[in-house]
Amino acid sequence: MNDPIGLIAGGGQFPLLFAEAARERGRRVVAVGHLNESAPELAEAVDALCWVKLGQLGRIISFFKQHGVSEAVFAGTITKTRIFQDVFPDLKGLTLWNKIDVRQDDAILRAVAGVLEGEGINILASTCYLDHLFFPRGILSKKKPTPEQWEDIRFGWRMAREVGRLDIGQCVVVRERAVMAVEAIEGTDATIRRGGELARSGAVVVKLKKPGQDFRFDLPATGARTVETLAEVRGGVLAVEAGQSLLFDREAMVAVANRAGIVVVGLVENEAGELEV
Repeated sequence: MNDPIGLIAGGGQFPLLFAEAARERGRRVVAVGHLNESAPELAEAVDALCWVKLGQLGRIISFFKQHGVSEAVFAGTITKTRIFQDVFPDLKGLTLWNKIDVRQDDAILRAVAGVLEGEGINILASTCYLDHLFFPRGILSKKKPTPEQWEDIRFGWRMAREVGRLDIGQCVVVRERAVMAVEAIEGTDATIRRGGELARSGAVVVKLKKPGQDFRFDLPATGARTVETLAEVRGGVLAVEAGQSLLFDREAMVAVANRAGIVVVGLVENEAGELEV
């Protein structure tokens, strides 16, 4: 299959991993990289590349049409605080921005996807070639949760679900059944640092997908850096929803967790609302 697939790339390694997997499946990868976000290595990983500034939606559409792209994915992160200080929209982007009433993650991304699909560019799930990156179920670390940590995990899970339902963020930091921090626009690492400092030690981080999560974009993701940040604040647990979020650098993550004595666990929620390893 030699049909081109579009890649709207943010930062991190996810766009590079997607490009590699898509090309292994015989797809030509036509990518749009965001300046000051996407890795320079993207140029060597794809078949065609256009660099844009945040908000240049018309330029993305024109580039994809030029290369015959009818399917595309969103992959990688955009520093969310940049939407207030580093956006250079073209006419298409500005028109869309002025139409968006609620400027939360999902609302913005769904609006962008809607415009692209209106132009004949179907948006696929970002994991369409990367099922092996889903966070696995079970305890990944040598250390297992204590009874007290299990209580915090269950409490944090309920809090994270509510935060996600409001489309505020995907993770919370708790300790002794009290919320230390809630993720908002600053992102997971900053949330862990803030909550960990308040907890002083033993913080439990819970990260889940949002109810009704659109798998085309903004899936929860964790990796070695997540656990490194938790270790910096002497945290105790990282609990993630298995099969519903991405895991990067698994071996490195587990190694960091074991050195720091941090529990890493992937959980699922059954129909009764109970957590299962």
